[in-house]
Amino acid sequence: MTALWWAIAGVCLGCYALKLAGLAAPRQVLDHPVVSRFAELVPVALLAALIGVQMFTQDGALAFDLARTAGLGAAIVALLLRAPFLVVLAAAAAVTAVARVFLG
Repeated sequence: MTALWWAIAGVCLGCYALKLAGLAAPRQVLDHPVVSRFAELVPVALLAALIGVQMFTQDGALAFDLARTAGLGAAIVALLLRAPFLVVLAAAAAVTAVARVFLG
């Protein structure tokens, strides 16, 4: 096995151990206000980080793409209007596609 496969196996084992630790945690630890608040905010932070990376990088370098920015703006407007999630995705995709057609 190459080093890459060893790394993949190690990450898989680490993810499994983390999930097992979460399942084995005592109920009073999980009910603690700090832990529950952390569990609520981590997915939001991870999603924001993923959006930021996808928005402002291309081929590993910092880049600014006007079409992606327009799509993100459309998604933000749809979210502010409390549109359903699929409508938010469709609006972002449609605006991005139209911007790519007109901006090249």
